[in-house]
Amino acid sequence: MNDERKFSAGRWLGSMWLYTALRFGLFFALWGVLYLAGLHGFLGALVALVLSMPLAWVLLAAPRARFAAQIEQRVNTRREQRTHLDEKLSGDEDEN
Repeated sequence: MNDERKFSAGRWLGSMWLYTALRFGLFFALWGVLYLAGLHGFLGALVALVLSMPLAWVLLAAPRARFAAQIEQRVNTRREQRTHLDEKLSGDEDEN
């Protein structure tokens, strides 16, 4: 069971870092395009940030959905474990 948790946590962290890297990549790609278009400095970064938010919402929907599904799975697993432990501690579980 410990190995399952490590594997699950690894997958969760992997999808989190993938989504984060894609978000940063999108931002820096936009900033680079804006820099080449003549929009330099803080203003270029600000425009890239504003543009990257809706684009990430559309372009990164699949990685975000995988990440959210893994979070939901972790929450549900914890709830089941807590319910099982509560039943075990209260004595409602049948003796084996």
